[in-house]
Amino acid sequence: MSFSVKMVKILHFRSSKRSVSRASESRKDVGKGMKMIALILAAGYATRLYPLTINTPKPLLPVGPKAMIDYITDEIETIPDVNKIVIVTNHRFADHFNEWAESRSEKDLAEGRIASPIEVIDDGTTDDSNKLGAIGDIQFVIDQLKIDEDMMIIAGDNLFTYKLKGMYDFFRETGKDTLVSIRVDDVEQLKKLAVATIDENGKVEYLAEKPKVPRSNVAIYATYMYLRETLPMIRQYLDEGNTPDAPGHFPSWLYTRKDVYVYRAPGNCIDIGTPENYKDVCDNYQEILGV
Repeated sequence: MSFSVKMVKILHFRSSKRSVSRASESRKDVGKGMKMIALILAAGYATRLYPLTINTPKPLLPVGPKAMIDYITDEIETIPDVNKIVIVTNHRFADHFNEWAESRSEKDLAEGRIASPIEVIDDGTTDDSNKLGAIGDIQFVIDQLKIDEDMMIIAGDNLFTYKLKGMYDFFRETGKDTLVSIRVDDVEQLKKLAVATIDENGKVEYLAEKPKVPRSNVAIYATYMYLRETLPMIRQYLDEGNTPDAPGHFPSWLYTRKDVYVYRAPGNCIDIGTPENYKDVCDNYQEILGV
């Protein structure tokens, strides 16, 4: 079994830099719509975590033995149909993610693991004043890579204990765009999240981002699986003048136009929003993450 490291270009507004991708054994093409691109959103500036994130992007903060993004990437790699992992970041932190990708590649090679190639894309932004927003970044990546596969989209700054393979199996079984939910009974916490009401099969009947009056305890977190035929609707959403920011706004718009389903996941999702919160997670990560 042979392994290699392939160099690819970062795509962004300003200049051409290099991004490391990790080449794996080629998988047989099972037809359009059966392969999947995984996109990790990592272009934010995490100002609430200052000073921790002034010079380090939030997804690269360590939690126990590895960075937050490693936990996410490990879960993505449990899904064999993922043929590429894309990290979209900003101009300030693009080099940080290149270094992480190279280090991960070297570790995989040393351990004899076959893993999905990783590509880092710099969106060209430099601070909160000119950021594209999460949905803007999704469209940017779709345009730059001319994506015509199913997509998994995950926020790079959350830790979660649910298994992506379970969500992926549900996505394939239903053949529908799929969101992930966790039961949350704290009303004040629900007001900070996307909240859905669903039927007995998991079909979304109502979905709102940060509702003033939550209608259920079905909290939607930032992990999404979209069919390839849904991707042009992201452009439609933006062209209509809708907000490019939090990724939960798009499915709130989408479910009124086509069927969207919810995978009710066992597990938790941990949002690290303050330095104090981060310290608590680091001190108790084994218990919190079940590792």
